[in-house]
Amino acid sequence: MQKKPFITKEQVEQITKTYPTPFHLYSEQGIRKNASDLKKAFSWNKGFKEYFAVKACPNPYILKIFQEYGFGTDCSSMTELMMSDALGFKGEDIMFSSNDTPAKEFKAAAKISATINLDDFTHIECLEKTLGHLPETLSLRFNPGGVFKMSNGIMDNPGDAKYGFTEQQLFEGYRILKEKGVKKFGIHSFLASNTVTNEYYPKLAGILCDIAVRLKEEVGVELSFINLSGGIGIPYRPEQEPNDIFAISRGVKKVFEEKLEPAGLGDMALYMESGRFMTGPYGCLVTQVLHLKHTYKEYVGCDACAVNLMRPAMYGAYHHITVLGKEDEECSFKYDVTGSLCENNDKFAIDRMLPEIKPGDYLVIHDTGAHGFAMGYNYNGKLKSSELLLKEDGQVQMIRRAETPRDYFATFDFSDVLDNVDYDLENL
Repeated sequence: MQKKPFITKEQVEQITKTYPTPFHLYSEQGIRKNASDLKKAFSWNKGFKEYFAVKACPNPYILKIFQEYGFGTDCSSMTELMMSDALGFKGEDIMFSSNDTPAKEFKAAAKISATINLDDFTHIECLEKTLGHLPETLSLRFNPGGVFKMSNGIMDNPGDAKYGFTEQQLFEGYRILKEKGVKKFGIHSFLASNTVTNEYYPKLAGILCDIAVRLKEEVGVELSFINLSGGIGIPYRPEQEPNDIFAISRGVKKVFEEKLEPAGLGDMALYMESGRFMTGPYGCLVTQVLHLKHTYKEYVGCDACAVNLMRPAMYGAYHHITVLGKEDEECSFKYDVTGSLCENNDKFAIDRMLPEIKPGDYLVIHDTGAHGFAMGYNYNGKLKSSELLLKEDGQVQMIRRAETPRDYFATFDFSDVLDNVDYDLENL
């Protein structure tokens, strides 16, 4: 089975006249349709809000698209807070879900009136000492521990995760918040990553709705919102069926009606912090083949490497690969598709069956719209690639330029080293 790229060989040949490979390319049309569908699917909840997980794709142009749909941002660091604030996300448009948080980042979040989602019981005292008071709105992150399993076999291990309050800490935490004058309460939880199933959100919603009812009965705290966080995945493999956001929504709605409405909590707002689901399928890494190596295996050497997409090297993640212009050819050749890092795990694919590849061919590495460029780094002195947006009208806009050697050396005290180089490094 194959995935169909949203870009053709002819389009890439035009793009590379201006922007050399490698580059990350995003589909504005795909992103907008997904945003529209998400908003429509959850329109039954009056308080619904998507807080896009900035860490998935931290590009201002992408964030501005989501802003048009009334979405907010989910931030986990100072720079993500700064970016959101600079783009006009204000107050309740920003969710700050951090862990092991420096005091100055709590201050920054409070200064722009972001909703702070505390990760640990001790952070209640830390936040109060840092600010001199507690904000009127606070959310707590719940970790039920143990193993989280769904009927389709998807399993994750919250008990081994560093995040969140235990159940006992959670209830005590809300008691403390209530005593200290907090007026608006929320709950947040993230139990499984990249779930390709319509069951995950309804099951998580059921757990959090039960907690909400108990909090009202046992602590006298009525939650204002339930934040299901992220975790909705995408079909990286072509044989996988994508999630149906409308089916997911119907499942969550049923849980809300069955659990919250009888308890008088039917007006509870629903939040989510999807990142991968929002942009993952609508980005790709485009790279050109430089070399073919014939040793103990057949290697395809590309001008992209793990600094452009580290998921395969980091944990063996699968990303589908299309050889542009050869979409209909038989996949009868077995290759390792590699980059140029001095690390043997710098491979986009191992023993992958593909059409016959020649130097100069363009490869599309699919589903890099989330945790692709965002996880880039500069090992081996490699420079980060550009990010391009394929506009709805077919035009291509550069939304982040590629790094240059001058960028790489800029943080050194002897950054003027390039001034002594007798050739133009940036235009070889």
